[in-house]
Amino acid sequence: MLSYGIPCYSLNGRLLYFAAQKNHIGLYAMPSAITNLKKELGDYETAKGTIHFVYNKPLPLELIRKIIHFRVEENLASK
Repeated sequence: MLSYGIPCYSLNGRLLYFAAQKNHIGLYAMPSAITNLKKELGDYETAKGTIHFVYNKPLPLELIRKIIHFRVEENLASK
């Protein structure tokens, strides 16, 4: 689905958004994911609910899986 004009996955509410930007891929995983996985995200630029993955490095697929699993569990627990 699209929300705010960008792709969004949802399960019992919003899970995360993603979008290609000029200098990075933005993963909008909600502030709770950023806070909870702060240690693992140390090598990446983050903001309140956003993680930036630069184009010249491979995507950290295991980290992205961890973020998705965290958000799924969080959404399932809230319903």
